[in-house]
Amino acid sequence: MSESYVKRLFTILLDAVTDKDPQVQEQVCGALCALGESQPEEALRACEEHLRLHDKLAHPYRTMILRVMETVVSSHLGELDKGLARASILLASSEMTKVKELVCDWQQAASNVLVALGKRFISSVMEEILSKFQPGVLPHHFVVQTLANLSVSNVFGVVPFLTSILSTMLPMLSAAKPDSMRVVFCCALQRFSESTLEYLADLDQAPDPTVRKDAFATDIFSAYDILFHHWLQSREAKLRLAVVEALGPMSHLLPSEKLEEQLPKLLPGVLGLYKKHAETVHVSRSLGQILEAAASVGSRTLDVQLDSLLAALHAQICVPVESSSPLVMSNQKEVLRCFTVLACCSPDRLLAFLLPKLDTSNERTRVGTLQVVRHIINSAAAQMEVKQPFILSSMKLPLLDTNSKVKRAVVQVISAMAHHGYLEQPGGEAMIEYIVQQCALPPEAEPQKLGANSEALAADSVRAISVSTLYLVSTTVDRMGDVLWPYLFEFLVPVRFTGALTPLCRSLVHLAQKRQEAGAHALLIQYNGNVTLPSPYAMATRLLAVSSSPYLGDGRGAASLRLLSVLHRDIHPMLGQRWATAIPLLLEHLDGYTEETLSRKEWEEKLLMFLRDTLAVVSDNTWICQLSLEMCKQLPSYNGTPLEKNFLYKCIGTTLGAASSKEVVRKHLQELLETARYQEESEREGLACCFGICASSHLDDTLAQLEDFVKSDVFRKSAGIFNIFKDRSENEVEKVKSALILCYGHVAARAPRELLLARVESDIFRNMSQCFSTKVLGIKVETKDLGLRLCLAQSVCMASQAVRSSSHGSSFQLLRKPELVAQMMEFIKAEPSDSLRTPMRKKAMLACTYLASLEPALEGQAQADLIHSCLHSIMAVLPEPEGVDSHQEPLYLDTMQALKDLLTSLLQRNMTPQGLQVMVEHLSPWIKSPRGHERVRALGLSACLLQHFLKHLHISVPEIVSVLCSKLQETHGEHVLQAAQHSVYVLAARHHAAVVSSLLGSPLPFDSHTCTLWRALAVEPGLATQVLGLLLEKMSGDVPFKESRAFLLSSAPDRVATLPPLAATCALYEVASAPASGPAVLELYPQLFAALLLRVSCTVGVQLPRNLQAKERKSASSGLASRSLEPCSSAVDALQAVLLRGGNDDVVQRMELEGGWQLLRTSAGHEEGVTRLASAMAKFAGPRLPLMMKALFATQSSVYEMQRVSSTAFLAELLSSNTVNDLMLLESLLDNLLARQKDTCARVRRLVLRGLANVASGSPDKVRAHGPQLLTAMIGGLDDGDDPHSLVALEAMVGLARLLDLVEAWDLRSVLLHVAIRIRPFFDSEKVEFRSASIRLFGHLNKACQGDCEDVFLEQLVGGLAPLLLHLQDPQPPVAAACRFALRMCGPNLECEELAAIFQKHLQEGRGLHFGEFLNTTCKHLMHHFPDLLGRLLSTSLFYFKSSWEDIRAAAPMLTGFLALHVEAERRPQVDLEQLLAALQLLLKDPAPAVRVKAAETLGRLVKFA
Repeated sequence: MSESYVKRLFTILLDAVTDKDPQVQEQVCGALCALGESQPEEALRACEEHLRLHDKLAHPYRTMILRVMETVVSSHLGELDKGLARASILLASSEMTKVKELVCDWQQAASNVLVALGKRFISSVMEEILSKFQPGVLPHHFVVQTLANLSVSNVFGVVPFLTSILSTMLPMLSAAKPDSMRVVFCCALQRFSESTLEYLADLDQAPDPTVRKDAFATDIFSAYDILFHHWLQSREAKLRLAVVEALGPMSHLLPSEKLEEQLPKLLPGVLGLYKKHAETVHVSRSLGQILEAAASVGSRTLDVQLDSLLAALHAQICVPVESSSPLVMSNQKEVLRCFTVLACCSPDRLLAFLLPKLDTSNERTRVGTLQVVRHIINSAAAQMEVKQPFILSSMKLPLLDTNSKVKRAVVQVISAMAHHGYLEQPGGEAMIEYIVQQCALPPEAEPQKLGANSEALAADSVRAISVSTLYLVSTTVDRMGDVLWPYLFEFLVPVRFTGALTPLCRSLVHLAQKRQEAGAHALLIQYNGNVTLPSPYAMATRLLAVSSSPYLGDGRGAASLRLLSVLHRDIHPMLGQRWATAIPLLLEHLDGYTEETLSRKEWEEKLLMFLRDTLAVVSDNTWICQLSLEMCKQLPSYNGTPLEKNFLYKCIGTTLGAASSKEVVRKHLQELLETARYQEESEREGLACCFGICASSHLDDTLAQLEDFVKSDVFRKSAGIFNIFKDRSENEVEKVKSALILCYGHVAARAPRELLLARVESDIFRNMSQCFSTKVLGIKVETKDLGLRLCLAQSVCMASQAVRSSSHGSSFQLLRKPELVAQMMEFIKAEPSDSLRTPMRKKAMLACTYLASLEPALEGQAQADLIHSCLHSIMAVLPEPEGVDSHQEPLYLDTMQALKDLLTSLLQRNMTPQGLQVMVEHLSPWIKSPRGHERVRALGLSACLLQHFLKHLHISVPEIVSVLCSKLQETHGEHVLQAAQHSVYVLAARHHAAVVSSLLGSPLPFDSHTCTLWRALAVEPGLATQVLGLLLEKMSGDVPFKESRAFLLSSAPDRVATLPPLAATCALYEVASAPASGPAVLELYPQLFAALLLRVSCTVGVQLPRNLQAKERKSASSGLASRSLEPCSSAVDALQAVLLRGGNDDVVQRMELEGGWQLLRTSAGHEEGVTRLASAMAKFAGPRLPLMMKALFATQSSVYEMQRVSSTAFLAELLSSNTVNDLMLLESLLDNLLARQKDTCARVRRLVLRGLANVASGSPDKVRAHGPQLLTAMIGGLDDGDDPHSLVALEAMVGLARLLDLVEAWDLRSVLLHVAIRIRPFFDSEKVEFRSASIRLFGHLNKACQGDCEDVFLEQLVGGLAPLLLHLQDPQPPVAAACRFALRMCGPNLECEELAAIFQKHLQEGRGLHFGEFLNTTCKHLMHHFPDLLGRLLSTSLFYFKSSWEDIRAAAPMLTGFLALHVEAERRPQVDLEQLLAALQLLLKDPAPAVRVKAAETLGRLVKFA
């Protein structure tokens, strides 16, 4: 390819640089760089020439071209010859200095070219730059900037020049007046100093190892003098910062004596800048460099300046740090670097300055000081090692600070101390305790709900950082193992560290595992007289108790159980094997739930089972007694956490139950009774649970201990009583009684059933009564304490249930039963009759329910009184006002349920009609009550009792109905309607036609009474069949609608429903809705289904008559309308009713789920609705299809087009199910559909094709037999009509795609070429459906002839390849997906394994496609295996340069570019470069930026032809 071609390529791209779109500009530059990769010298020459010839080109575009030059130079620096490099240097120099004014982007780009070239051609670059850096003349800004950057990029090349550069520069400094020039001189001096220091540091690799620091000293000092004494005083902040940034590295090059001489002025001068600048990071960085320089020469001035340095630096570190400010953070790092230098030089004075500041109460001062202390602990570890005791002692006051920011800083200091051995010193334990205290802080509210600087946010951070620190110190600092173990155990039991339990347990588990791996002693904890460590009993109690609330404190349940697991030997030597199985199961249970879903009751039971197993394995009475003692000892610790205390009570009961020492059991029970906090309801419950659990093993001892306590002074009212409760008030005594009564209830519930009956009267119920009743001077006084009453009712329930569940409970005679029932009745009567505020009624009724089931039976009057009292207590309660948010509703429902349970329990004892009659008589006054809520409640109870009676006795319903009917005669209204129903039924039995006709004359919409009468006709199956037959005739015998124009000029007439079919449809719905109509519906099922489907189809879009529209609107606005009268909706409702009554609920549900019913009602969705209905019927109602199809076949000649469409859609969908084949309906279905091919309606013809194609899904094994018929129909569909976008043709393409894989190869071969040619124009159709269907069919054609592809078809394949590749970028996803499929199918026919493999790998459905990478690889193999295709592919690609779709116009040049990239050398003459370049040049002017981008990218690839 000629040089002129390459030049033209560069010219086109360089001209395109001026594109207005930034992305196009970027791609043009990318293309230039790509060309430059292949032709670097030509690229540089073209850029140089373009800039030279286009002198007026605006500087933004010049900047882009210069950046291209920099990229090419950087990539190919080693390939450039000196001449070209020299030309580029001259150009860049000229561009950089063309204008005196600063145009930063342009001049910086030119400078960058010089810097890039300077890495190899330093002499030429320096020669050019120094020619513009003459003595006595102030140079261009960017000349100095370039020298500065060159010195950094090529240290060894520039440093030898520096002495002459500095000698030239120094006089210029005085002449430089503009601040911008002074700034760039400062920048240059900074870079020169940095590069010199780097040169000297790598002197062994330098070209001139004789260079010494003192060679620069004089010039640097002269420059320093100007910068420090003159420029630093400037008012311009930018200049001052530039000066101070330069002074840092310059200080390292000053002679030692000069530096020492200047420090007294230099340090204050730099420190003074802190007050002048808000952003101080540059000052701090420079100060750090100066301090390092001073320290390196052993300066004595530092000692003199130390106080002012420390004060200034400390002030900087105490500035509050905003996490969002990188500059402030960077400044702090530089300040801390300064402190490191001072710590190494003067550790004593530094600490003498810092440590007293820890005693201040100022937050910022203390936080800043702590930051410095932490830093020097880490960065000056050697110097601080001997100072550890002083630093530790200075932390006393900060440890007491409650400020959250201070706490964070303290934790960070302690973390640093841990890494450097501080915590091993005396006082280290206080630091560890502090960390644990912070871990125990309560978690704060969600941070996002609080202000950014709020104290709460900081507190949350304190806890989080403390938890993290404790774990990291435990797991990553090896030397801390002996410090933390076993010391951390001391924090497990004290309540104030509860919040820290999870991190403590995690750390201890890790430490324990490390000790086990190291082969530690069998017992991990060696007490060695250490009395502060908790005992094994204390640890086991604590860890088990807190596990009952497992998700609190970041999951302390799991953490506690894991610690228990690793300590199994220390708890007891025999527990290892059992816990190794039990604890993982508990942890697994926790993993399966969350705090919201875990059942606490179930979890506590699992833990108690774990405890019981543990006690059984240990089986050591001494150990068990010691554990129970520890549990009792820890009880007061949980006063603030009632749930955990309640659980601990259960643990005590379980442990005492396992103890064999009766003395210990009684002693502990006595202590629990004496020390319990009876005022707390949860504690009373816990104590009772404890006694109940204990009683399961020690019933006699538990009862004896309770009785001893009952007899104690607490219950005596005379003076001088209350020996152990002297300060208790009467209210407190009631709470004690409540607890004791509950204890008896739980004892009864848990007692061994074989022992219970002998003690329930004498020991349990007797003592309950004694605790409850109070006698003054021998007279019984009723208590008013609600809690005490509730406890008695609950305990009576528990004891009664226990008696009933015992083996002899059914025959046991409870002599106290009347007394207990009477007591409960008193409770019920004492409640206010008009309101419900407490659960007293509910609990008393439950107690009576359980008592009622025990012997002896209640006497008649006692039972009547009980029922009367209970009904009166509930029925009269006033309902909550409507609209009021009632909190009493759950209580009312529970109480009403208790009443139902009581009444059914009483009825159960007399399950006879007489027994039911008695109950109804009790309810009768309430049923007749004038108050509605009382009648509703009474009827509800009646229904409940009746259901119970029927369920348990199975007696004749007519008998019950006759009784109820006789009672209902007293109620007006309802019996009239029933009589009417009966009368209609009798009449219709003899005169059904007249009755139906008469009812159809009722006004629409039917009122509720009419609807009820229609349903009465369904009672008897024979009558119902006759009525449905008549309604079918009425519905189908008249025209469904009449057409009329509302306005003379309206385009389409309105369709208005006729009334007789509409009334018949509504009546049919009512009859079919009656459950009794089932047999009749089944008998007429095919006719009903077909008629209603056709009724639905011909009422879509049909309106109601105007008079009915008004009535419909009125009833809708009043909220009275239950169903729509709209013609189509009423037909759909009737169809649903028939399906439901015919037993096809699953069809109705499937349609509901898929939205099918709604689709049926709309013109747009009706066809799809019918399809879904057919699918559901085939799936769930297969046996009914033959007769239904017969009914639908007759609609082929219907005058209503919509009926023909609906029936065809239904029949077509049936073919997609194998059911029609199983029922041998396939042949008749195909014949019927083929007969409809010539229908005048295109929708019918389209649906016929869809049905024929459905054979592929429903009966694929039958396709071969019918192949010629099916293919002929489809090809006929392809040629249907003259419309280029015929929907029939679209259906034919979709159908062919489904059938091709199944027909005989011979049948297919005869039509293959015709189909391929016919569908090719659709590839570029403007309609997405046609593009998608035709391309997918093309794929199926390829799939069908794989391995046997004739040359004529191969020609079609090759012709379609480029369109398929380009349509992968089609804006419509279905088209792109079709292209993926088609290309995968084309692959094997191309007879190129590599291409087939690429198509299979990259074009799988659902996989992301990197189009550029795929197209590149595809073109590579196309050009390698099919080089002859180049011309055709390029011409097709050029055709798509004019595509109407932007994405495809963008893809077309990509295809062109990749083909050109991979074309073999001998084939390149086939490419018409002139045509190609012209087309791409035209694309560079495309309105779409994305297209221009790809055009530019392709131009970059055409370098192959160079």
